[in-house]
Amino acid sequence: MKKSLLALSLAVALVPCTVYSNTTINGFASIKAGITTGSDDQLYGYDDKLNFKNESLIALQIKSDLGDKLSVTAQLLGRGSDDFDVGFEWAFVSYQLSDNMTINAGRLRTPFYKYSDFKDVGYAYDWLRVPQGVYGLGFDTIEGVTLYRTAQLGDVDSTLQLVFGGYDGDASLSGARVNARIDNVAGVTWELAKDALSARFAYLTGKTTIDTSPVTLAPGFTVGNLYQALTANGLAPLVAAIDIDDESSNFIGVGLTYDDSDWIAVAEYTRVKVDNSFIATQKNWYASLGKRFNSYTPYISFERENNAALVGIYQPYAAVLPAQLLVPVQGLIASQERDANTWNIGLRYDFHPSAAFKTQFSSEKNKTMDQRNGVLAVGIDLVF
Repeated sequence: MKKSLLALSLAVALVPCTVYSNTTINGFASIKAGITTGSDDQLYGYDDKLNFKNESLIALQIKSDLGDKLSVTAQLLGRGSDDFDVGFEWAFVSYQLSDNMTINAGRLRTPFYKYSDFKDVGYAYDWLRVPQGVYGLGFDTIEGVTLYRTAQLGDVDSTLQLVFGGYDGDASLSGARVNARIDNVAGVTWELAKDALSARFAYLTGKTTIDTSPVTLAPGFTVGNLYQALTANGLAPLVAAIDIDDESSNFIGVGLTYDDSDWIAVAEYTRVKVDNSFIATQKNWYASLGKRFNSYTPYISFERENNAALVGIYQPYAAVLPAQLLVPVQGLIASQERDANTWNIGLRYDFHPSAAFKTQFSSEKNKTMDQRNGVLAVGIDLVF
């Protein structure tokens, strides 16, 4: 079905220009390969066997200007990790309300980060991949409405964005795929730029529900089984304290960028919190520095992840928890803990006006698991 949608979209886009004279097609792709540096290492989906599919992707963006300030945009993307099955990443309608104000409605990229809108467009940044410690929230899109307003505040460029909507689909939770629903999403982002310096702030809230019941805690024992057992033992209040059912949640992001076409420095900090749940409050950040030498840009970056397990949630019930239930409760809460530092060093080489070769070595020290994992990756990012 997804491939049929792609064929249909291409057929529409490629009909004679006399009918669709204002339709444009752009695209981007990444061809990447990676391998871990140790036989037991696993990082970013790689292991000790060379893998060409994990981070490779290809996408087409089709935009039609319908006139009278109205346009429609669709982006179809296939990832190697999904066997290049193609689906709609974006699909939205835009209307220009004024010279400095635009409204979009449909499936949109959620504006969590500085590089949210083009996190898949590897050509748009120097790294081989965006910093996973910050950009790995687990979902990227929203069905809703965004309003952009640009302005000039003295000699400072201002871009304000309001976002409203929701999400219902797959998400990632501690490496497991789960079904998530986030209702009543509302947020604001504000970016200010002057010369080489820019700053960005983001704040979003919503009501989060995640179905964690199928997640396995032990062979033959799931989170759903744990909730049932706790309820049967008169511990329904503990279930309410740790499950994720219509819980208030919020995201805060702050970023700074300096780019004078010679040096480029970028840093972002994010905090993610889901109230009344076993999900740890995530406080992550990264800092990156690169230097351009004509077509070559070497860079180094550091990522910090600090997600402390919320052990205080179950402690009021510890005295009455049977041992056979205390252990899985502790395990469920501890599964959200992550204390990790990651160093990245890499090189970008712009060998073509529309393509860049990249190589990057990443070394992660997972203090929670007392493990160090490394991965070496190379790739080509291109736009067309």
